[in-house]
Amino acid sequence: MAILELRPNCECCDRDLPPDSREAYICTFECTFCHDCTTGVLDGHCPNCLGNLTPRPVRPLAGPVGGLAKYPASTKRVLRAGGCNATPDPSLADTAA
Repeated sequence: MAILELRPNCECCDRDLPPDSREAYICTFECTFCHDCTTGVLDGHCPNCLGNLTPRPVRPLAGPVGGLAKYPASTKRVLRAGGCNATPDPSLADTAA
């Protein structure tokens, strides 16, 4: 079973994003950004892969499969060098298969 890392911060501004945050957004590579950066400078696109950003799911503390108690969130902070200061251009993504 693949488990999301639930990274603890926004890669642009380093804002804390705990595992229960409804302000966290991710791409398919789990790059993580806060709501303000996602809707602001990033315009809904990941600056790393140019894919779209979507709200990150919340992992409950417990539950039938274990929740955070069994699968804790990552504590490794990821921060883009220089932050995010330009809106990504998704048309630059290579869409050829």
